[in-house]
Amino acid sequence: MKLQLTPGVRQMLLSTLLFAGMNACVKQLHHLPALEIIFFRSIFSIVVSYVALRRLHVAPFGNNYRLLIGRGSTGALALICYFLALQNLPLATAVTVQYLAPIFTAVLGIWLVREPVRRWQWAFFALSFGGVLLVQQGGPAISATSAATTGGLAFLAIGVLGAFVSGLSYNAIRKLRGLEHPLVIVFYFPLISLPLAAVACLFQWTTPHGTDWLWLLACGIFTQGAQLTMTRAYQMERLSRVAPLNYLGMFYALGLGYVFFAEAFGPLAYAGMALVLLGVGLNAWYTHRVDARAAALPPAEEVVA
Repeated sequence: MKLQLTPGVRQMLLSTLLFAGMNACVKQLHHLPALEIIFFRSIFSIVVSYVALRRLHVAPFGNNYRLLIGRGSTGALALICYFLALQNLPLATAVTVQYLAPIFTAVLGIWLVREPVRRWQWAFFALSFGGVLLVQQGGPAISATSAATTGGLAFLAIGVLGAFVSGLSYNAIRKLRGLEHPLVIVFYFPLISLPLAAVACLFQWTTPHGTDWLWLLACGIFTQGAQLTMTRAYQMERLSRVAPLNYLGMFYALGLGYVFFAEAFGPLAYAGMALVLLGVGLNAWYTHRVDARAAALPPAEEVVA
């Protein structure tokens, strides 16, 4: 059976591309404090989301306040943890830890949204994550940091916490499926992250200059588009089907790094890319096949997979 790209899968593929663009902007703004970048992108997102919601005649604050605040809070905490890990760990370590998020998303979904992970999918997740490890091992050389120290281990734990909280956030998006407009869900992210970042800026501030403002604007645009398409994807598809597609964002990041930042890669990185593609492709094919079999059976029957 020919596998077709569903709307949810297309939305997630676009989201990973937009997130890669956001990461490139953040890399370009390395001289600005991370929470300051979050502050500016939150301002952009909250204004654009509010204006769009008003034009669509959708109540910006929605109705499911507990879930929406939960999504906004977990999303903001996950972002802060990720940026802290990026600033205090080797890039390869921080990114690898963040790629635990799709696995946490699928596993937490077993209990939070009652979406089981089928036994073969565990193997596909492991294959993709193994590919990520190989890519990071064969990627650009990164100078040593305090990763081996007690402080480094603390930031490693923060990175893992960020990936775990991301899984909670994505499950909250799934639970809001059909209950809230995607833009309402996106609106709550900056609604929570903006005051948190503003407080942090009181203690650490670097005034942007020149092209910094253009990069901040681009970061806001990429972030808004990425959040919206990701939200749509998690509302349209099973978590275990679209969450692993996050791994494909690594390819965009590697390509941008090669073109714009002259980052070279070794043979292990290309072997890792093949494993990631294989794991994601097998997961997509498998879930499509099993879902198609389930749809063809009478309601009382179940597919054993």
